[in-house]
Amino acid sequence: MEDEDIFTDEQGARLFTVIHMFQRSALVNLGFIADHEGTAHWNPTEAKEAIDILTMFQEKMKGNLHSTEEQLLKGVVSELQMQFVKAPEYKKQREKEEAEAEIARQAFTKPQNGPAEELVSENEEE
Repeated sequence: MEDEDIFTDEQGARLFTVIHMFQRSALVNLGFIADHEGTAHWNPTEAKEAIDILTMFQEKMKGNLHSTEEQLLKGVVSELQMQFVKAPEYKKQREKEEAEAEIARQAFTKPQNGPAEELVSENEEE
């Protein structure tokens, strides 16, 4: 297992398995990664709860972790907090891209209703 090189013992590795579960939960609920079925979610309340739990872990375990473990946990919490701030803009961008994809999909499924450009105007001579 690759994590064994980072952690000093099995308990440290198991702790970070739990931390990773909360990290993944936050990222799924912010829509940054899809769930196991490939569905994107938007639930900032659940994401904030996962981040708050990791922050609580960080505070309660201060001084009880090895320096590498403390740095990893601090990095996970900081990154999630940053992603939480960026998430609304990311969601807006994703919705825009999905709307554009739907327009393109409609143009292929019903070309007569799709957007069209006029190549020659009626007033121009050929």
